[in-house]
Amino acid sequence: MKALKVLVTGGTGFIGTALCRYLHDRGDRVVVLSRDEKAARRHLGNDLEVLSWDPAAGSMPAGALDGVEVVINLAGESIGEGRWTEVRKQRILNSRIRTTRVLVEAMGKVQERPRVLVSASAVGYYGPRGDEVLTEADPPGSDFLAKVCRAWEEEALKAEDLGLRVVLLRLGIVFGPGGGALARMVLPFHFFAGGPIGSGQQWVSWVHRDDVIEIIRLASADSSVSGPVNATAPQPVRMEELAKVIGKVLKRPSWLRVPGFALRLAFGEMADMLLTGQRVLPVKLQEKGYRFKYLVVEEALKASLFG
Repeated sequence: MKALKVLVTGGTGFIGTALCRYLHDRGDRVVVLSRDEKAARRHLGNDLEVLSWDPAAGSMPAGALDGVEVVINLAGESIGEGRWTEVRKQRILNSRIRTTRVLVEAMGKVQERPRVLVSASAVGYYGPRGDEVLTEADPPGSDFLAKVCRAWEEEALKAEDLGLRVVLLRLGIVFGPGGGALARMVLPFHFFAGGPIGSGQQWVSWVHRDDVIEIIRLASADSSVSGPVNATAPQPVRMEELAKVIGKVLKRPSWLRVPGFALRLAFGEMADMLLTGQRVLPVKLQEKGYRFKYLVVEEALKASLFG
């Protein structure tokens, strides 16, 4: 694959940080947009180009898109920190819609446009679906997260009218070293208080961060990839199995079940994200012959916790 000039939003996040370093090491020129330029430079290092921007202001830094071939949009307020008040839910939605809208509008104003927009979404698009096997062809759900994902994707798809190829990356729970959802999941196990959440029968569609990065690279370079792409490993697991494997890997018991009512008391509506799930398969990636680095959740957890 030839070297590219890539513009990244959300470049200081759990996925973005590793992605930017990977792209740089591969020889790509990486430009990161950040609301806190100084903090981003400290976090990412001085060998990456960082530009300050404020999506709420509705504009892009001058020249940010010059020569850019690929735009990777990962920005968005975390959904897993704090109770979902009505104000916070609006912030979660706005942080995704405004960022994506500003990007698309800016691309429409430049003479030489990028070729592709790879925009993050999530398997929350499908909503709670029990044991139903879900592929990219399935319709959206109707809960809050599904509505957020749908609106987010609709905003990104407007770039198609500008002649860009658009890839909607529906991410599962991303495992990897140094943070992410896994760091919060394993904390009780360190205190011998780990166990499944709720019934334990809900499906967890997961993926390792190394695979996410390779999938983004594939989506950037392969002109035949477009539309929704499930970025999940081919073997989702039930919450009960995931808890047992975490306990096995950490050599800790996995016996203390967290009841659903306790989660709802603590987190309100956000608890539903933990108590329900989706059984998602990466059909498009499999059709493309993508070979996952991590197919088995135990190996992904070992690499994430001890790699």
